[in-house]
Amino acid sequence: MQHFTSLEPLHLQGAWVTIGAFDGVHRGHQALLRDFVAEARAHRAPAVVVTFFPHPAEVLGNRPNPFYLSTPEEKAARIARLGVDVLVTHPFNRQIAQRSAREFMEDLHAHLGLRRLWVGYDFALGRNREGDIPTLRRLGKALGYTLHVVAAYRLDGEVVSSTRIRKALARGEVEVAARLLGRPYAVPGEVVQGDGRGRHLGFPTANLAVWPRRMMPAAGVYACWAETPAGVYPAVINLGVRPTFERRPAAPRLEAHLLDFSGDLYGQTVTVHFMRRLRSEQRFPSAEALAAQIARDVAAAREALRAMPWPPGEAVPADAPMAALSDGDAIRK
Repeated sequence: MQHFTSLEPLHLQGAWVTIGAFDGVHRGHQALLRDFVAEARAHRAPAVVVTFFPHPAEVLGNRPNPFYLSTPEEKAARIARLGVDVLVTHPFNRQIAQRSAREFMEDLHAHLGLRRLWVGYDFALGRNREGDIPTLRRLGKALGYTLHVVAAYRLDGEVVSSTRIRKALARGEVEVAARLLGRPYAVPGEVVQGDGRGRHLGFPTANLAVWPRRMMPAAGVYACWAETPAGVYPAVINLGVRPTFERRPAAPRLEAHLLDFSGDLYGQTVTVHFMRRLRSEQRFPSAEALAAQIARDVAAAREALRAMPWPPGEAVPADAPMAALSDGDAIRK
């Protein structure tokens, strides 16, 4: 897959194009993109995805931060795995937001030779979202493309959406999020120096520095798989402000105690895959009481992860969450 950060270098002919935020590349996105790529292939047309960064809702002030389910690089990697030929991660700012739907569609026509446009049922673009489905159909007649509208993808009778996933994560419902994503929610981070309290308790942790704009699950203790350069390990994750030790307001931390691991991970990237929430974060009367609870958390995590084994499958069945990873192509400017 070729990945561009602008339309300017592109001069395609007869492209099939789909446009969207695609944050998290969840089950609904995957279904749309698989069908889209298959149809483009059948018509011997290049399959082009146009997405945006920053997310339009962030620029327009309609979303709190942090709220991203994936970095631009992670999103590109997952889209590449679905067979897309070209990805354009278009910059989004208030100047772009003021462009009319016709101006944007004329750009797609000029640079991609737009022949067929696929969009979701609730899609709109352009200034004040003027480019709704009826408007895009009218523009298609003028610019020479046809429009295909994709129905909502449903699971458990409800529409799968990035918003629904964010709400599940905010409640700590990582298994619900996994079913909607098609894989467990995964968060990478660089291992940085901590204060060593875990080691003094007998449970050393890797402290992860996470992209600040990343949506995190609710504070609590989780059973996770931790993917490291040395291999994959079961892990107990504490996500929160450590109320047993912190008496003043503190920034949340992600601390991973890797089971059956010994070694130095400082400066390396560890990706944690959230499999199950074990409990909420709580304050303990003493360090000894906390250590006793962590021992119980370790036992609970081992039991939970026996039912959620590694390596992952390609997608999460409705009754058995599993993880999925991918590698991406370099960005071309």
